[in-house]
Amino acid sequence: MTALIFDLDGTLVDTAPDLLGATNAVLAAQGRAAIDPASLRHMVGFGARSLITQAMAATGAPAPEQDMEALVALFIAHYRDHIADFSRPFAGVEATLKRLKADGMRLGVLTNKPVELTHLLLARLGLAKDFDAVYGAGSRPYTKPDPRIFDDVVKDLYAEVGGGGPAVMIGDSITDLSTARAANAPCILMTYGYTPVPVAELGADLVLDDFAGLPGALENLRR
Repeated sequence: MTALIFDLDGTLVDTAPDLLGATNAVLAAQGRAAIDPASLRHMVGFGARSLITQAMAATGAPAPEQDMEALVALFIAHYRDHIADFSRPFAGVEATLKRLKADGMRLGVLTNKPVELTHLLLARLGLAKDFDAVYGAGSRPYTKPDPRIFDDVVKDLYAEVGGGGPAVMIGDSITDLSTARAANAPCILMTYGYTPVPVAELGADLVLDDFAGLPGALENLRR
């Protein structure tokens, strides 16, 4: 048995369209111009506050720190109401997750998306049943790339057999790779996700263009 720990946005699900809608709702409320999908894809992966900060800087003056709490609340409220309007699993995700579970893998999600929204999105897309543990921002006082939260997911996935065992981080960004490296775990990165730096340049153990190639990639890691 191996534990597979997945990032969410840009790895399992293409959430960019609905994140774009929430971001542009915040910008509109501030009288700013909307940003386009290509710009947004390089801003995702570091949480709502970071996304808003980057979007505000890209469209004018930086957001005043005293306004951030209200802007984040507006973003979260809009996103919650539209969380699965256009977000969909990437090609091959649903069938591959079923195959991995059939092969005896223990599957978890580790994301910096708020955990409440993570559960909501997975449920809306019919993916919740595929995962044995789901961790997001708010699950612990720390988030990726802190290795403690990776270790917490591993312990959860192996709880029935003493809380420890091999695990692989599967993501799409430097945050996922940094988490894996800090936890001394192998990392597989997907090229189709959200990152300002091409994943081929990041130094992951393996890089995949297609989620359906994951079972074969895991075999290669074992050799």
